[in-house]
Amino acid sequence: MALTTSLADLSVILVEPSHMQANLVSRMLQHQGVRHVTVVESGEAAMAALWNEGGGGHLLISSLYLPDMAGTDLVMAMRADPTFETVPFILVSSETRPQVLEPIRQSGACCIVSKPFNEQQLSRALFAAADYLNPPDDLDVVELENLRVLVVDDSLASRRHIHRLLGALGIEHITEAANGREAVALLQETMVDLVITDYNMPEMDGRELTEYIRTQSWQADVPVLMVTGEQNMGRLAAVERAGVSAICDKPFEAASIRRLISDALTR
Repeated sequence: MALTTSLADLSVILVEPSHMQANLVSRMLQHQGVRHVTVVESGEAAMAALWNEGGGGHLLISSLYLPDMAGTDLVMAMRADPTFETVPFILVSSETRPQVLEPIRQSGACCIVSKPFNEQQLSRALFAAADYLNPPDDLDVVELENLRVLVVDDSLASRRHIHRLLGALGIEHITEAANGREAVALLQETMVDLVITDYNMPEMDGRELTEYIRTQSWQADVPVLMVTGEQNMGRLAAVERAGVSAICDKPFEAASIRRLISDALTR
């Protein structure tokens, strides 16, 4: 996949059935220096545009409610296709219900931009996407190629998203588990330097996994980063009490996960 170093190098596919909203976002993109914008009205047209243009160096910005499918279905179709599974996805929506947004959070989306939004908010999302495509080498606190990381998440798309970000940093030794119980089995046999886990998982969730690591594992001191879309403050407080090293929201910016890894490993 081609790397991008500036917003001018991005090719944006904007999926927006409202002509007024499409014109507004297109003008904002142009003001930010984006020179290549393709506007389509449906999910099917978005996939066709990706195929026609090859996917490399592209960014897809989509509304949630499209005439032929939901934005959720669109990003899932992208993540199911090896050609487009790493294309950055930004959702633009006024939707606030957690149960509706959760699939987007789990898909490896770069950002969710809430309507109404201003150009500054859109700009932050664009730079997050550019950063995802071409991550800077700003983690020099450890020899990253020797770092052993365990990624725990029941979402395959989310695991792949995190795996790619870690690989872009030069981390080569990455083990994956689909839930806390699988992670426990791996931790009993395998030495790791860092655990990155989701919160909501079947069998054993992120809080229970963190408690196990801190109280029963022979690797009790390993840093644990939680990357989650959980919004319940009570549950998040319980995770902090369990001994998690840091918490990062889903969707997250690539720079955020790099900073959290650096801080956790430095500590």
